[in-house]
Amino acid sequence: MDGVKTKELMISTDNFETRVAVLEDRKLVEIYIERTDATSIVGNIYLGRVRDILPGMQAAFIDIGIERTAFLYVGEIVYPKEEVDQPAPPIQHLLKQGQDILVQVIKEPMDAKGARVTTEITIPGRYLVLLPFSDFVGISRRLDDDERARLREIVEVVKPMDMGLIVRTAAAAASEDDLKDDVRRLVTLWNKINRRAKSTTPVKLIYSEPELAIRIVRDLFSADYRRLSIDDVRTFNKVKGYLEQTSPELVRKVEYYSERLPLFDKYNINDEIDAALRRKVWLRSGGYITIDDTEALTAIDVNTGKFVGKTSLEETIFKTNLEAAEEVVRHLRLRDIGGIIVIDFIDMAKQSNREEVFRVLNEALAKDRTKSRVIEISKLGLVEMTRKNVAQNLQEFLGETCAWCGGTGRVLSKKTTAIQVFRMIREAALLREAEAFLYKINPLVLDFFEDHGKLKDDKLKVDVPEKLVYVVSDETVPIGQAEMLREGSRREVEGMLG
Repeated sequence: MDGVKTKELMISTDNFETRVAVLEDRKLVEIYIERTDATSIVGNIYLGRVRDILPGMQAAFIDIGIERTAFLYVGEIVYPKEEVDQPAPPIQHLLKQGQDILVQVIKEPMDAKGARVTTEITIPGRYLVLLPFSDFVGISRRLDDDERARLREIVEVVKPMDMGLIVRTAAAAASEDDLKDDVRRLVTLWNKINRRAKSTTPVKLIYSEPELAIRIVRDLFSADYRRLSIDDVRTFNKVKGYLEQTSPELVRKVEYYSERLPLFDKYNINDEIDAALRRKVWLRSGGYITIDDTEALTAIDVNTGKFVGKTSLEETIFKTNLEAAEEVVRHLRLRDIGGIIVIDFIDMAKQSNREEVFRVLNEALAKDRTKSRVIEISKLGLVEMTRKNVAQNLQEFLGETCAWCGGTGRVLSKKTTAIQVFRMIREAALLREAEAFLYKINPLVLDFFEDHGKLKDDKLKVDVPEKLVYVVSDETVPIGQAEMLREGSRREVEGMLG
């Protein structure tokens, strides 16, 4: 259905994290990580309270009991409509301050922003998603037309009164009884959530999504996966128990991994995660792509690199772009890059080549579960697209802003830094009353002073009359600093030098 020969799931659990790897044709394409001390809240349902209403933004802040208030946009509020396309009334007409409200988290808190929430509650199951406040019926577009038609007939029969259903990709080949059982479980769960919400007071967590391993198995694992390997006994038993209830035919594909070599090391998953944190990604041909994050967007650049081709420049560029199109999408999925994305393919003279690269890009994106929207490739080789952003991407989750460069990826050169240290020392000599000074500086800065004729017999030539500056080397001193050990008379300072 999606052109992938083999699909595998790997789940590894230790004291700190649960990690889930999705492999397609033995290549890592998606990685999900959840830490034991910071589980995801996406999908959780809270009975919250309206704290503030912002008419100018048509949004409200909702207290859901976590550190930062959640953000509710007017377009995410369910209200009675007389017409299907009726525009939403102003948010101040829908909510009031202090009001109790049932909301579901649709986006994790990130940076200084709180979680995004909605009142359009959805309850995901194995094959279906229940929509308690809607009469809508939707079917995954990743299913072929015949299967969609078959499932639509079944759903019209099993759909609960005054509720909606979305049929998931995992429902492919599911029987009517399978879907009936899923509806029964979902309606039972919703009734339990509803009763709890009505019998409690805010602010309170009403429903929590299951742990990562169960969520991934529920949302991803299906008949087109060759196997599911799990290296933790507890997780293995939980997953097996879940599948015995929901998809018993898949239990045989679940295996417990007990070898001495760690699961993620055996399949080189750790190495691929490390590679996904690098800026430059090499292609098989010798070309490469670079991935750079900015405040507003992610910029991806394609280069021929070491690839020189065999026939013509246009053919070399075309082959590099084709290979890059697939690798770009793999890294969008692997790094979970969201928001605005600009891909700068190498300029192609032929329109047919541009169209083929665009086709390959869209074909690769069809395998991506995350929603995206793509604008056609321009004459300059630029592709603009957006991809839904739900949580921190891989680099944000695993990394932190560099203390040295502040996130820019660049630091001052050794030459620039050494010149700054020289000016700092000279300024002190100009402004302070002492006759002599003794500093500790980094050996790299000391080497620079020597190479430029500014250092002789531990004396730094600062060109300040009647002032002496002595420097000694100390590798513990940061390269951009000079640590003063003593200031005073010449005798006092030289006495410290021995």
